[in-house]
This record gives sequence, structure tokens and C-alpha cells, in this order.
Amino acid sequence: MTDRIWLKSYPPGVPADIDPGQYPSLVALMEEAFRTHAHKAAYSFMGKEITYAQTDSLSSAFAAYLQSLGLAKGDRVALMMPNVPQYPVAVAAVLRAGYVVVNVNPLYTPRELEHQLRDSGARAMVILENFATTLQACISSTPVKHVVVCAMGDQLGLLKGALVNYVVRNVKKLVPAWSLPGSVRFNDAIARGTRGTLKRPDIKPDEIALLQYTGGTTGVSKGAMLLHRNVIANVLQSEAWNAPVMERVPANEQPTSICALPLYHIFAFTVNMMLSMRTGGKTILIPNPRDLPAVLKELSKQRFHSFPAVNTLFNGLANHPEFDTVDWSHLKVSVGGGMAVQSAVAKLWLEKTGCPICEGYGLSETSPSASCNPVTSKDFTGTIGVPLPSTFMKLLDDDGKEVTAPGSPGEIAIKGPQVMAGYWQRPEETAKVMTDDGYFKTGDVGVVDERGFFRIVDRKKDMVLVSGFNVYPNEVEEVVATCPGVLECAVVGVPDDKTGEAVKLVVVRKTPDLTEAKLREFCRENLTGYKQPRVIEFREELPKTPVGKILRRELRDKK
Repeated sequence: MTDRIWLKSYPPGVPADIDPGQYPSLVALMEEAFRTHAHKAAYSFMGKEITYAQTDSLSSAFAAYLQSLGLAKGDRVALMMPNVPQYPVAVAAVLRAGYVVVNVNPLYTPRELEHQLRDSGARAMVILENFATTLQACISSTPVKHVVVCAMGDQLGLLKGALVNYVVRNVKKLVPAWSLPGSVRFNDAIARGTRGTLKRPDIKPDEIALLQYTGGTTGVSKGAMLLHRNVIANVLQSEAWNAPVMERVPANEQPTSICALPLYHIFAFTVNMMLSMRTGGKTILIPNPRDLPAVLKELSKQRFHSFPAVNTLFNGLANHPEFDTVDWSHLKVSVGGGMAVQSAVAKLWLEKTGCPICEGYGLSETSPSASCNPVTSKDFTGTIGVPLPSTFMKLLDDDGKEVTAPGSPGEIAIKGPQVMAGYWQRPEETAKVMTDDGYFKTGDVGVVDERGFFRIVDRKKDMVLVSGFNVYPNEVEEVVATCPGVLECAVVGVPDDKTGEAVKLVVVRKTPDLTEAKLREFCRENLTGYKQPRVIEFREELPKTPVGKILRRELRDKK
């Protein structure tokens, strides 16, 4: 769709294109922010503010420490933390030192973590102590040689930090005993780095900034190679898209965003952290968005303008009895992503905040934002909006030809400066998803209307979307198949009021002593929470095609 019919649906002032060559690297973008906004707060965490200047000096020292370990330019450094201030400091340090960020979900099991560390070839890792026991269980099978361990209170000052760490370790008992010989504490690493000097590498736009792991139809988690220019482009696209309402923030107020989404997820990485850097904004870090009373308590102390979230969080907050303890009147933009926003949730959110949820769409492979509804619109469209500036989207049939008939479905394909360079060390997987003319095939089936608004109608892949997280049936099936007593199994997604979709597991037993409790325990040990089956069903046999392929659709239809 080269004529870009959607441009006429853009709000006034939003450009058709952005200039992704504005910065040579994400380092240049961050260092501009450190200089320009030095005395402003960059992050707020548990009541403590950390300025841009502090983020600059901490990340510079940590970068010097990482360089002292003898890592080569382009080496991968894994980060396994929730939303704590050490995370943005570590990201800035890894990139400034010339390395590649590998984002890791802190809730991963040892099996999942081992795969990602081995696949990425990460030689160093920064991890919150709450999860150190997971690394301990698998580190000997990975290339990781250097470990830096953080504690929740590291950046909260001596007294408050000590108190927070005491409560986390001894009262809430959130830190299982761990042993990682040779590991270094975060604050010690900073102190060591302060005594060294950061050697500034020359970073080019086409170098990899991060490996963002995503599943695939094969069930193997793959690293999307996001280049510096990919993420820069998406930051500038998001800034241009939000501008019509963010320009209404009074000149004497610092643009402030709520970061309740995990920063290791590309949505928050780009739309919270990097976009705030670009605009000199303040980011309120929420370490545990599932604790709704704590989230609302934090929000009640803040004045904020931007709130990216997933449907489940919008819904949970809007229906919480303490919702009205928060002043929502300054909120200018609520971006819904990661999963479909439900119309009832959007309606309630608009009623209660006066700020509509603008549903967007994207994937790890697109850094992530590809399309969004106009931020000026008050109506919930139920669509994924129109392509962002500099972005092209079209629909393809099964032969890869463009679908041109109005209202006819096709696989959504995306082209733009935010599209990844490919999958890390998997050229054959890259070839499956990239077309000859540079479009990325998403696996989502959509339709487009005459105004250029796209709507998702189905999914080509069997992926299950749980609260914005991708679950690939093949991966869960591979794990469950190794459980003693399982003859064969299949996984499908079923509708769920809270999470959009949930995982349903259908099992054929090999031995009668296999119980649901045993299966659940096995899944708990080997799969992170959102991948674990919500529904388990035992059957005598699985429906199959004549050639023996399991008919997932039949399992889906029979709830």
C-alpha cells in the first residue's frame, strides 16, 4: 500500500515521515538528555528521585567497570531485573561501553534462562538478588563469566536502602538463598568503575543495540536484532505521534510517564524509558504492577501525563475501589498495547479519567510500535489504528501477493525504519518472515478500511496472548512432553476475562497415576507464570489430520 491512504487520518501537525538519522546511536540520544536535562529527575522509585546527571555518572562508572572485565565490543550483557533504577543505569552503561543489551524476564525458570543465555552468548549478567537462585541453577551450562548482583534498595541511599533490603530479604522473604562465587555487588561495581575511565567506542547506527527475545511458530525463543537506528526511529515515531496531546503539558511541568509495564519488555523499553530520555521526561518506576493498591498509592503522590499499559492493568485499576485517590486530570495519553484492548475497559477508562485509551500495535521485531490510533480521538475504534510516520503496512495472501479488495483479510506485513535486522544467528528463520521488498510478515491476519485503519481478525500462528505476553504452544508442549506419565499433549489459547487469553493444556496419559496436581507442579518448575496452563484437560486421544497433525482448532472449539 504505497499510496499511504492513512495519512489523511493523521491529526494535524503529525508528519508523514521522521528522520531516523537524527542520532548516530542510542548513546548519542541518551548523552544529549544527560547534558540538556542534567538537573531534572530522570526516574522516581519508592519516593527517591534520580536525576539525569546522576544517571549519567552512575552509568559512566558502570560502563567503565564492564570494560575492565575485558569484554570485546559487541559482546552481549544480559539484564534480569524488574523496574528498579539499576535497570536504566545498566542499559545506559552496556550501550555506552559498546556492548549489546539482552533483556531477560526476571520470572524465567532455570530452563528458560539457560536457553536465552546460551543462545545470545552473553558473557556478563546483571541480576536482582531476588532471582539469583535461578541463575545459580543454570550458570554452569552458560557462557556467562561475570555476574553483578543488585539489591532492591541499592539506589535509595544508606538508611532507606538498608531498610528496604532488610524488609525484602527478612520480612517479605523475597530473596531465596543463593551462591554465585565471584559475583560482584552493583554498588561495588560502580565504585570500582569510578576509579577507571570509560573508553568511548565509535558506535554506528547499524550496530545491534539489543537482542529482544521472542517466540516463534517453532516454539524456539529467538533474539530479534534491534539496531541502534531501529530503536531511535521508534522513539522519534512515538514522540511525533504523541505530540498533539503532549504539547498541552504546561511549559513549567516536566512530562511524566508511569512505567508499570516491565522495562525488559520492548514496549516499556522504547515508549517509557527511551522516549522519556528524548523528551527530558520523568519516569515513575513501578516494580510490581500486580500489586494494585501499591500502584495506586504511588500514583496518588504523582502528577503524570502519559500512561502506557495493557488491557488487564487498565481494567484492574479502573475497577479498584481506591481508583479515585489518584488525580487523573493531568493525563494526556493512555496507550494500550501488548494485547487487544476491550471496548468495555476503554469506555470505563474514558469515563473515569477523561483520557481515551489509544490502542496501538507492534511486536518485538518492530521495536515495537508499528501502528496506533490517533491520540486526539475520543472514540474507541476497536482497531489497531493507522501506521506510524515512515511506516508502511499491507495485507498479503498465502502466496505473498498483496490483497487489494476492500475488506478482504490478509497477513499484516510491516516495513519501516523500526523493523529489526533479523533473528540472531537464525538466517533461515529470518528468511521465513522477511519479504524480498523488505516487509516483515507478522503472522496476524487483518483487514483495512478506506481510511487506512487496520483491524486484526485472526492469527496465523497458534500463539496465545496472555496479558500482552506471547506464549508459543510448541514450547509448552515440548516441556510437558518430558513430564513422566505424559503420552502426548497439545496447547491452545482459550478466552479469559482477566488476561484476554489463557493457556489450555490437553493431555493423553501414558500412566493412570498422572494427576492434574503433578502436572501443575511440573509446569511450575519449568515454565514462567504466564506460560503455565490455566485449564488442564485429560483425554483418551487428540484430534488429528489423516497425516497425524494435531487439530488445535478442534481443541479450541471444545471448551
